[in-house]
Amino acid sequence: MKYDDQKILEVVLALLGVFEFENGRVWKRFEFSVFDELFEKGYISDPKGKSESVYLTEEGLQLAKELAQKHFSVQE
Repeated sequence: MKYDDQKILEVVLALLGVFEFENGRVWKRFEFSVFDELFEKGYISDPKGKSESVYLTEEGLQLAKELAQKHFSVQE
């Protein structure tokens, strides 16, 4: 699968805008509540703990790939 880098940049920038605070300041990570909800829906492993990563569940990986294709694939 080939992805459109410009679309990815735009969506990441849009997400930074969603989580902006203090007039333009943004964290380099997403809100914990987002990960908590993804965990509750069964899409990722438990985000609590010291690890800086999570695993996508089988269902989460499938949905993530479908969404990536829908939003970022290059139309040939």
